[in-house]
Amino acid sequence: MYVYTPGQWALLFFFYCFCGWVWESCYVSAKQRQWVNRGFLHGPLLPIYGSGAIIILFVTLPVADHFWLVYLLGMLAATALEYVVGAVMEQLFKVRYWDYTKQPFNLNGYICLTSSLAWGFFSDLMVYVIHPPIDKLLHKLPALLVNPLAAVIAAAFIVDTVKSTKAAIDLREVLTRLTEENAELRKLAQRAEAAQARTAEELQAFREKTSLDKYLLQAFREKTSLDKYLLQAYLADELEAHRTATQVRKQRRREAMENAFRRRVESKLEVLANIAQALEKTRAALDDGIDEPGEKELAKHREELDGLIAAVRQEEEQVRTRSIQRYEATLRILRANPTAKAKEELGEALASLRKLLEH
Repeated sequence: MYVYTPGQWALLFFFYCFCGWVWESCYVSAKQRQWVNRGFLHGPLLPIYGSGAIIILFVTLPVADHFWLVYLLGMLAATALEYVVGAVMEQLFKVRYWDYTKQPFNLNGYICLTSSLAWGFFSDLMVYVIHPPIDKLLHKLPALLVNPLAAVIAAAFIVDTVKSTKAAIDLREVLTRLTEENAELRKLAQRAEAAQARTAEELQAFREKTSLDKYLLQAFREKTSLDKYLLQAYLADELEAHRTATQVRKQRRREAMENAFRRRVESKLEVLANIAQALEKTRAALDDGIDEPGEKELAKHREELDGLIAAVRQEEEQVRTRSIQRYEATLRILRANPTAKAKEELGEALASLRKLLEH
């Protein structure tokens, strides 16, 4: 009893992966009040549960006659696995798929005391209640079917894992790109504002009057505020979500998500267009405001303005060619992991993606 071949261990792994998926999906769906296909993979398997079950069985079956020893060993083994997997996944994908930071006695948010105690309880439940009938069924399965069945499921599992890993990497890249893009927009706006102010100062030094007055500077600041446009986009998203809440869910959700995505693209393009327009006016004012275009200092400043305008146009092109298809696989991961978190520097980008899911 409890002596298994590699094929039998594989079947046990997949069985408990499935059981974990059923439990997690039902639990999270009940909390969210809508169906959630829980987990990292697309299919009905949660590897963390399968891995936890196999580790628990491996370390506890030799001491199955000792209730408290099963509890202790199972708790330690499963807790160690949960910590390692959580830390590795966050390091690889920049997203924390579960988070215990709000739980008492947690360690870096990957494990906590209540979770570990639950693992110990689950170990006893598994060894003494759940696994014995599963063991009997497994040994009744014809030996000729064990390895082929395990191989077929393993092949599907590997394909799903590769596909899901690619989606997770895409999510990491999307979050990183959005964060860098927002930072670049703010940086361009600040540089453009500084360049405009500097132009006004230089023209003042060469001539008494300047075409760049305080009103233009204030208007520029208002137009190039990324935070203002993002806030307006979010408010528009809320109104759109309210209007479409009573309509047909699937089709309307798709349309609303596309509209929200398009609004975000348009908002950023408007910010970039305003920055470019202000820079071009500044460049024109610089040319018109001096009598000696060959002045070295001003010539250098004109080159700086030209470089800024080129950078803005390049950023515009990147934003304009963005497609929502790139985001769909990453949104599935967030939908399946509603409590997932990212590091602080990626928080704004993750919040932006979650806003799309609300539609």
